Amino acid sequence: MRAIWKGAVSFGLVNVPVRLYAATGTKDVSFHQVHAADGGRIRYQRTCSVDGEPVAYGDIAKGYETEDGDLVVLSDADLAQLPLTTGREIEVVEFVPEAQVDPLLYDKAYYLEPEKSAAKPYALLREALVATERVAVVKVALRQRETLAVLRVRGGVICLQTVLWPDEVREPDFEVGSGAELKPAELKMASSLVESLAADFDPSQYADGYRQAVQALVEEKIASGEVRRAPAAASEGGADGDGEVVDLMAALQRSVERAKARRGEAASSGQEAPAEPVPTRSTSRERGAPTKAAAKAPAKRSSTSAKSPKSA
Repeated sequence: MRAIWKGAVSFGLVNVPVRLYAATGTKDVSFHQVHAADGGRIRYQRTCSVDGEPVAYGDIAKGYETEDGDLVVLSDADLAQLPLTTGREIEVVEFVPEAQVDPLLYDKAYYLEPEKSAAKPYALLREALVATERVAVVKVALRQRETLAVLRVRGGVICLQTVLWPDEVREPDFEVGSGAELKPAELKMASSLVESLAADFDPSQYADGYRQAVQALVEEKIASGEVRRAPAAASEGGADGDGEVVDLMAALQRSVERAKARRGEAASSGQEAPAEPVPTRSTSRERGAPTKAAAKAPAKRSSTSAKSPKSA
């Protein structure tokens, strides 16, 4: 594992330098969106809904829309003025009974590893949490934003588990079982059913059946030869994803101007230039731009050196 954050747990006068590791990671089967005809990857482009033009990443700002439909645009300079917490400290606010923390509040989980010099205070905090059956409510800044979290012990390791803010948990706006009358026999039967299926929870006995089925399907197609080499993209755009279209438009514009120049037409002229004679021999010299002599006297063409456009 690779540490994603370094800091220190601070409770009282005790300071425990630690490293933070992600404790979980999803293992879903990922797919690419491709063109069914040729397997080409599908690319997305950021465009403005007003003028339809592509927008570079550097020209994108954050917009907040009010309930009245008004738009407030916030730039990076505006956001830089916010009082963000950027310290490397996990501040213990209080210790509370673990049973009082609603599991619905739990969000992302991380492992805390002590630095070599902090093995003893780390063990002290861990054993204190176990002995008192409490968790530490802390505040920590992850990704430049302060969040609420708890420290709890799992298998001898202190875990940091971020929790949602109170206003992020929705309350049910419906009633369940109001007016329902349960008979003693029904409750006894339901309890008997629960006891018949009672067991100790062992998550290792469960598996993602859908992911296994998808992997088996992919392996089956590979074994049967239903594969093809992924095609190379014609042109890779810039980091913001819109470089390919911009380069294409520029190339087209240059091509139009070059074609007009070859016909002896000004790039800014909107008139159609006269048809250029077609040479009988397709030599490399004749495929280039017309010579100065030919440009000066286009009317005196030799019948042995060129054909008229009609006969060509």
